[in-house]
Amino acid sequence: MAVKSLNSDDGVRTVTVLGSTGSVGCNTLDLIARRPDEYSVEVLTANTNYALLAEQALRFEPGLAVIADKDKYSELKSELSGTGIQIEAGRDALVEAAARPAEWVMAAIVGAAGLEPTLAAARRGAIVALANKECLVSAGPLLMEEIRSSGGTLLPVDSEHNAIFQVFDFERRDAVERVILTASGGPFRTLELEVMGRVTPAQAVAHPTWDMGAKISVDSATMFNKGLELIEAHQIFQIPEDRIEILVHPQSVVHSLVAYVDGSVLAQLGMPDMRTPIAYTLGWPSRMQTPAARLDLAELGQLTFERPDMDRFPALRLAREALKQGGASPAVLNAANEVAVDGFLSGSLGFLKIAETVEHVLAALVGRTIQSLEDVLEIDREAREIARECVG
Repeated sequence: MAVKSLNSDDGVRTVTVLGSTGSVGCNTLDLIARRPDEYSVEVLTANTNYALLAEQALRFEPGLAVIADKDKYSELKSELSGTGIQIEAGRDALVEAAARPAEWVMAAIVGAAGLEPTLAAARRGAIVALANKECLVSAGPLLMEEIRSSGGTLLPVDSEHNAIFQVFDFERRDAVERVILTASGGPFRTLELEVMGRVTPAQAVAHPTWDMGAKISVDSATMFNKGLELIEAHQIFQIPEDRIEILVHPQSVVHSLVAYVDGSVLAQLGMPDMRTPIAYTLGWPSRMQTPAARLDLAELGQLTFERPDMDRFPALRLAREALKQGGASPAVLNAANEVAVDGFLSGSLGFLKIAETVEHVLAALVGRTIQSLEDVLEIDREAREIARECVG
């Protein structure tokens, strides 16, 4: 595992935040703001929220601010007029922004839209703090090869993979028996299937322990997030599917575990606050202080665990099947899920129909392979098209 130190003589780490207006991006900037002498923000990007991007740019003074939505370019330019900050817009601008020199890159663009910028950062050998599940799900082998060939470093930001990373013995992989991903179970962990069929988007995004965006919250409610994380864990840690276990842990305190051949099980614990795993990557290879609440096990009293209900959460079965099939199936799973979740959030699709839609698209595109980024983008397009037909 490559280890890089701060890249300037004055000890300042240069930073790019891809997706700075989302939950992870905002938490990243919150940590940077607490240690302004140690970090220099080079690039900030957002999808459509030009107002918050402008506010962040005024505070952190990056050299470049990029808005993906070209229709918001004039608004962003107006907000930052006279600052000297370079303003760009569009998908190509995001990729170019990721390729600009910055030692550390937060890859927090949600969905497949983050794939090309993340690959661009990896290609130039950056430390990539990966908060985008879909990059590894849709194009895991491509991303990992870019990291290896460039001499870059991939640091997982998802609390589960970050936890595994902290207790995984990379030097003695043969001693690892299995990895255990924990899941909160979301808001519908004990809900009857009949009732789940009638849940609303507002209910689905009301996560019991984590404060997340709408799409990620729905993924937690369906447990597609855990299915995506299963595939992600396979790519990051090179662990076979049958040695990756999923365990429901409603308190979200034990973030994941690694079991070893001698019977030892190592876990990373902490209060559910994304600033903890973000800080681990931001300070890498050192640790930095955070304002996260400290864990008090005596006050908490108990930690509970249970196996996931596979009937209630078919997403877990579908993810395992996609991983076993290999090829383009994980990318198909991801694309179909994104479209189905959008359909649910817009009121066009029932909650239980999300998994049904994904299963239909997987069956329609089984056996496809991926050799290049172009293949990924094409299969992503085809899967979305079929999924949209299902959503109506």
